[in-house]
Amino acid sequence: MTTSATVRVDHGRFTAVAYPGDVSLARSLLDDAAERDTFPGLPRPRRHVVLLIAPDAAHFRAWGGPGAPEWGSALAFPATGRVLMQGHRAGSDAGDPRAVFRHELAHVALHEQLGELPPRWFDEGYAGYAAGEWGRDDVLAANVALLTRGVPALDSLDLLFEGGGAAAQDGYALAYRAVADLAAEDPERGLTGFFAAWRETGRFDAAVRAAYGLTAAQFEAAWRARTRRRYGVLAVGANVSLVTSVALLVLAPFWLERRRRDRARLAAMRAADAAEDARAYALAASDPLAPFLDLP
Repeated sequence: MTTSATVRVDHGRFTAVAYPGDVSLARSLLDDAAERDTFPGLPRPRRHVVLLIAPDAAHFRAWGGPGAPEWGSALAFPATGRVLMQGHRAGSDAGDPRAVFRHELAHVALHEQLGELPPRWFDEGYAGYAAGEWGRDDVLAANVALLTRGVPALDSLDLLFEGGGAAAQDGYALAYRAVADLAAEDPERGLTGFFAAWRETGRFDAAVRAAYGLTAAQFEAAWRARTRRRYGVLAVGANVSLVTSVALLVLAPFWLERRRRDRARLAAMRAADAAEDARAYALAASDPLAPFLDLP
């Protein structure tokens, strides 16, 4: 546990508090955040944000409280404008810290405009969309359950975030895809009109109708069918490839051993044929009629 004094770093509407070992990281994160301080469909954020960088996993868990997920590397507390992240000692699975910070800032920006209106799935999906987490699609492309069990309803996605690391990753990926597909309904304005209508009406379904001219149920049905069609086939392909690769690894030693035995058997047969030819030649050469025979 470190005992060094913390350092404060300020840049625009952002403040970071970190131990000396993470000051460079703090400056880099604030520089990047200030440079890209807009979020899709939302007015430019104005709220002051404080970033706390935990020097190790123990501090992260202690500061995050009992609600912090085991797989998380960062947390946002939108109501207070606080973001908690792991520092330079975070594991390799923590991801790009700039993308992680932007993900958490998107939570704060969304809350600044819509308060508690967005459900958990939309909150997480929007944060992933704003952070450009295109790799989320890779999770769907490897999920054969999309074909076997189908794509869950939007209001069921929240349950995935409570189901452990693997289920949560599915939840993040599906939520990201839902928000990305919703934004694609209006190629010119994206989420801008939708957010304006959501603020005005306070209802998700009314906002979808006002912004995109279809009901929330119609969008959800189209999204579920499109996601299952787009990624279900890829999942089967990925899983078939995986099974094939595993099978090849398991069967390869047997195949190589069989080839070795076949080669040995062939060599023995050739040697036997050569010996037989030699015996025939010797027998023919000893024959008195040999000069008159077509010997090899």
